[in-house]
Amino acid sequence: MTTRNLMSGVIIICAVAIGAGGGYLAATRYMGDRHGQEVRQPTPSAPQTEEKKVLYWYDPMQPQQRFDKPGKSPYMDMQLVPRYAEEMDAGNSVRIDPALTQNIGMRFATVTRGTYAAEINAVGTLTYNERDVAIIQTRTSGFVERVYARAPNDVITTGAPLADILVPEWSAAQTEFLALMKTGETTLIDAARERLRLLGMSTGQIARIEKSGKPQAIYTVTTPIGGVIQSLDVRTGMTVMAGQTLAQVHGLSTVWLDVAVPEALGAQVRVGDETEAQLTAYPGEIFTGQVITLLPETNAESRTLRVRIELDNSSERFRPGMYAEVKLRAAEQQSVLQLPSEAIIRTGARALVILAEDDGRYSPVEVEIGRETDGQTIILKGLVEGQQVVASGQFLIDSEASLKGIPIRPIESGREMDKHTGEHP
Repeated sequence: MTTRNLMSGVIIICAVAIGAGGGYLAATRYMGDRHGQEVRQPTPSAPQTEEKKVLYWYDPMQPQQRFDKPGKSPYMDMQLVPRYAEEMDAGNSVRIDPALTQNIGMRFATVTRGTYAAEINAVGTLTYNERDVAIIQTRTSGFVERVYARAPNDVITTGAPLADILVPEWSAAQTEFLALMKTGETTLIDAARERLRLLGMSTGQIARIEKSGKPQAIYTVTTPIGGVIQSLDVRTGMTVMAGQTLAQVHGLSTVWLDVAVPEALGAQVRVGDETEAQLTAYPGEIFTGQVITLLPETNAESRTLRVRIELDNSSERFRPGMYAEVKLRAAEQQSVLQLPSEAIIRTGARALVILAEDDGRYSPVEVEIGRETDGQTIILKGLVEGQQVVASGQFLIDSEASLKGIPIRPIESGREMDKHTGEHP
């Protein structure tokens, strides 16, 4: 076959194809005319030219940080996500279907106002009451005739004898005093009585001489208070001088409880605060007392303050050195806002709650929290009484808000949020 014949065959085939296509279109138009309808060829739809307006880009892990351009996050190895204007129109909140909240068992808690007395748990040790101390000294020179069976750390009662002292110079003065008593000369008798007092005799000793009518050169040294003998520096046969210390006795009617309070909590303790102490020696018993002193010193190693509490020990059950667990409670109660502690999301850097708003919307709010007691946490700033927050399921909403780049509502210093709108005034 020649080239001329081949080209002629191709042209014939193309003509046949064009004729068949024209016949199909004509037949289609004819069939449409028969049914009284006009057959129109579909026209392609116009391309979408409207695009969502991007306000900024953000990293879902750091939604509070905004970027002007897309790209990779400087914090994580991931692409930035756009934030559209239509999302901002819905407000900085997440909307959850009410049916879903019921399915996941979401619970709510209301911000309430209650009374709070600052309460601190600490430990302490019993010590002697240093204000209840008796220093026993001789009032005159003499010789120790007898020392009673006493020793340091013995517990003695008021008036217990310690030693008998022989005072030679008392004999002549007492004999003169008794002789003048027989004369009835009031002026001389008073002068002799005063001389005995200057020699170191007590009013009681002088009265006993007047009553017995006999000189008493030996007198017994006794303790003016009951308690524990801390020191006893007297022995039989020794010579003592006027003003010499023979013994020291610490009273036990009251004891001190020295408590170590963390330095950060020291400002919450006041003189007069009520306390409850539980001693290891008496399990199950609670002993009450009051704070009497805040010592002006801090332990540099433990960073604690010393708080002194006074406990009644009339039963003499307490002994210095005993260990105690102490609960300090402020005498004055404060009115505070509080929430169940389970509603607080603690990130380490701050504390958040999920605030429940109208129309099933929820928004993360930063709050400033105080102390926690009995499952309740004090709210210092960020909320007002009557608002509702999510107490169960708040972590799911917080994650959703983070993924959507919804910023956390910060605290404005010194200002509370509006109770109804949830916005700062």
